[in-house]
Amino acid sequence: MTDIESSTALLLQLEDRYPRFLADTRRIARTAIRRAGGWEVDARADEFFAVFRQSLAAIDAALAIQRRLRDHPWPAGVIVRARMGIHGGRPTLSEGAYVGVAVHTVARISALAHGGQILISRAALAPSLPEGIVAVELGEHHLRGLGGHALYQVSAADLPGEFPPLVTTFPVGDLR
Repeated sequence: MTDIESSTALLLQLEDRYPRFLADTRRIARTAIRRAGGWEVDARADEFFAVFRQSLAAIDAALAIQRRLRDHPWPAGVIVRARMGIHGGRPTLSEGAYVGVAVHTVARISALAHGGQILISRAALAPSLPEGIVAVELGEHHLRGLGGHALYQVSAADLPGEFPPLVTTFPVGDLR
């Protein structure tokens, strides 16, 4: 699951150019997801949701999206950063949409990420990663309504790797 950091500010800055901007971000995501063997589930506003059979494919797609967003010639010189979350689980397909705890979990993980950051849960941690790609353990973080989850940051040498600490606003015992 992804969304664009500061999308409202980008909308206000780009005005009439925003629809094209949004179409470009979606095209970038769709291309990377298809190439990695994934399927688009939903695209709403600046959010994008896709599923994959293997977590390594989701990681490959996320890295490709981050690189293409970084390298794309955006209007007015804007910088585009996506927050990304990856989680492993088995959602249920109901009335043409995915539902379930796995969907809520990945949404919470994505919301914790900073722009340009890829967060993954322990459930999505691949047994091995390609050379040059690492998963940095960030510790256990509370996901609203879902309790504590071990989270990792996927890093590559050619992408930003330093981010502020994750902000969780609910104590681990809080079930909100």
